[in-house]
Formats: sequence, C-alpha cells, structure tokens
Amino acid sequence: MLNSEKRSLIRFLVIYLVSTLLLFSLASWVFYTSSKHHLLDSQREVLKYEAEGLKTKLRILHQSDAELLKYPSNVKIKSAIYNLDKRYIFGTIKSTQGLEEKEIDTLYYITKIEPYYLGAAYLLVTKVINYSPIINLQKNILFFMLVAGVFFSILGYYLGRLFVAPMKESLENMNHFIQDTTHELNTPISTILTNVEMIEAFGKHEKNVNELRRIEIASKTLSRIYDDLTYLNLNHQYHRHIIDVNMSDLVQERMAYFTSMAEAKKLKQVLNITSNVILQIDKNDALRLVDNLISNAIKYNKHEGILEVILTKEMLIVCDTGIGINAKDLKYVMQRFKRANKSEGGFGIGLHIVSQVCDNYAYGLEIKSVIHEGTEVHVRWVK
Repeated sequence: MLNSEKRSLIRFLVIYLVSTLLLFSLASWVFYTSSKHHLLDSQREVLKYEAEGLKTKLRILHQSDAELLKYPSNVKIKSAIYNLDKRYIFGTIKSTQGLEEKEIDTLYYITKIEPYYLGAAYLLVTKVINYSPIINLQKNILFFMLVAGVFFSILGYYLGRLFVAPMKESLENMNHFIQDTTHELNTPISTILTNVEMIEAFGKHEKNVNELRRIEIASKTLSRIYDDLTYLNLNHQYHRHIIDVNMSDLVQERMAYFTSMAEAKKLKQVLNITSNVILQIDKNDALRLVDNLISNAIKYNKHEGILEVILTKEMLIVCDTGIGINAKDLKYVMQRFKRANKSEGGFGIGLHIVSQVCDNYAYGLEIKSVIHEGTEVHVRWVK
C-alpha cells in the first residue's frame, strides 16, 4: 500500500472511529443514566414498601397496653419518628439526624403518620444504596463498548479499503501509464541524442547551430524526464550499489550537461565547488539528486538570472533567483506530483525524488524560498 493510500485510510478510520465512538458514548451515557435511575427507583420502591410496613407496626404498637414498648427495627433499613415540629423522637437513626438532613450514598423516604401514632407526625426511612447492580451495569456497558469498538474497527478497516480502492486503482493505472510511456520514450530519446552528438562532431554548420541547440535542449529535457520517471517507478525495487562517488567531479559534469539549457535563459552560473568531496552513495541516486536540483533551478529561474551551486564537505546548496515558492506550499512541494507553480509545466516529481534520496541516506533537506526573489535548497550529509 502506498503512503498516500495509507494516509487516506488512516484519515478515514480516524474520522469513522471517532464519530462512531462519540455516537456510541452518547447512546451509552443516555442508556446508563436511564438504567441507573430505574435501578434507584426500584430501590426507592422497596424503601416505600418497608415504610408502609413500619407504619402498620407503629399503629399496632400505639394500640398496645404493654408497659414496655419495643420500637420496630429492621436490619435492612434504618428509621426514626419525628413530632409535628420535625424534632427527633426515637428510632434506629442517630438522634442528631434531622428530618431534612441527607447523606451521600443513602436513599431517603419521608411519609406522614396520620393519626399521630405515639405522638409521631413523620416517619423517616433510610437505606444505603446498593451499588452492585449499578456496577454490573457499568461493566456490561464497558464490555459492550469494547466489543462494539472491535467490531466497528474491523468493519471500518474493510470499509476504508473499499474507500481507497478507486484511488488505488487510479494510481496503479497511472503508474502503468508512466511505465509504458517511459518504455516508449527510451528509444526515440536515445536516437535523437546520439544523432545530435554525431552532427555536432562531424557535420556541424554555423547556419544550423541554433536549431541543433534547441534540439539538444529538448532532447536532454526529455531524457531527464525519462530518467526521473524510470527512477520513480523502480525506486522501491532498485538495488543500490553504494560506492565512493566524487561529488565535485559529478557536480561539474552535470553543470556542463545542463550548460545549453542555462545558456538558453542567459543565466549567470556561479560555481563554488570544494575539490574531492567524496560521498558513499549509489551513483544513480547521486545523479538524480544533483540533476533535479540543477534542472529545477534552471526551469524556475528568471531570464538572465543567477544560478549558484555551492559544494562543501558538509553540504550541497543550489540557489536561483527565480519565482520562489509560497511559504504555505513549502511543506507540500516535496510530495509526489505536487507543484508549487504550474506555469512551467512538469510532473511535480523533481523535489519528491530529491526528498526520497535524502530519506534513503538520512541526509538533511531544507528549502528556503522568497516569492519573486528565489529559492535555496540545502542538502546536508554531515550533521
């Protein structure tokens, strides 16, 4: 799966799972609140039933002729009777407990006693809340949320795969098209370049110098595009042969290769190259790195601008005085097929290839740009 497909799948899963989680959390909270109230109401009904039983016992006690009256008690509940002024008379509740006072984790039920049995006007019945069914309810809801989360995660993954399937098919079709295109371009590009070199070597005439230069520039542009597309397609399958590459010689060779393109825009070329800069890198990767930086600096430079290439033991810097890149586009410009400026054409793969090479070798890549002033690209291999 390509990075773009993974990003799309992850975004879809995040949105899908977060929205599903919020919906289920809301539904579970409503269900839990309703069920908890129902459980508490059930316990209150039991308390009310016990209170009615106590009232019956108090009436019997009131009618009793015994010298010693025993207050009816219940191990499951606590109760007390209060007079008309709501003052404590007697009960299994502590005497300091007021009629209106309430404690946490306790259910209360107050009922009037009519007529006043034993001088009592109110009966207070209390019971500690039984949290066992509430805890079981919480466990059941959590278990349901866990099972639902696993189920919807699996479902979301397969839905996400279906979601990215059209994009994957489009990318595969585009990659097949690029492969077919590069295959078809190879032979005519090689033929054109070979014949241009032969004409320059054996049959060059003053009257066709300009025409030959245009053909050479166009051919080299096509050749670079072909090399980039081939590299892009084979990057993940390419077996890299790491050798000592003299970057000083390579940069000078590639600057000479692009001379005709630079002269066509009348660019002033400024080279500051430290001799014998050796890197351990695949030669093809080094070519793609240097070629794309130089060709971009030429393509996006202004007419009669400056092309500056600096090579030191620590880094390669390529500067131009061209159109520049918007600050908001800098973080996207290295993505595949992304172009900050569409006026110059191209596939938007140059900086992506540079970024890929830097990632493969853990090089630092930094782009500094100011609109209408120019761009600097720094590739640092020594940190």
